[in-house]
Amino acid sequence: MKAIIKSFINGLLTIVPIILVIYILVRVFNFLDSILGNVLKPYMKQDYIPGIGILATLVLITLLGWLSTRFFTGKIINLIDRLLERIPLVKTLYTVIKDTFQSFLGEKKSFSKVVLVTMPGTSMKVIGFVTSEEVEEVIHSLKDHFAVYVPQTFQVAGFTFLIPKEEIEWLDIKPEEAMKFVLSGGVSSSKAEK
Repeated sequence: MKAIIKSFINGLLTIVPIILVIYILVRVFNFLDSILGNVLKPYMKQDYIPGIGILATLVLITLLGWLSTRFFTGKIINLIDRLLERIPLVKTLYTVIKDTFQSFLGEKKSFSKVVLVTMPGTSMKVIGFVTSEEVEEVIHSLKDHFAVYVPQTFQVAGFTFLIPKEEIEWLDIKPEEAMKFVLSGGVSSSKAEK
């Protein structure tokens, strides 16, 4: 009986991660393919090849990125940008999405500085990412504070803490390794070293 249970657990440990990764990849592929794929399907009828929607989306994003650097189209995009930043409610949503994308992909990446902070009133430490070193621009009374994002384990969510800079311990870890360590609950700890 123990051998059967051990084989079952080994099967779970081996097969379930593979199945979940394949399932997630298929779902992401189908979602990305449907963005422009649903527009192209009526025109292509039976000649539609899965993946054309993703290819069309990548081409469109690249084309729009190239156009945004040109004089005339750049002015139009800047006008749309300023307009979206002035509409109540839309402004908040647009700014959050734009800043989040720029923090991951822009020139000034926000999640590139890994830190260790002590939880107040305890000796427990958490790994976080400095997202802003200019908190005083938003909250004037917090002159020597940094914004530190602390992700939650097994989730995309997290908390942003405003921490005095003298209480922050800088870590020499790649951000990807630190994020993997935190999101996995410490299971992926082989490469996370100070």
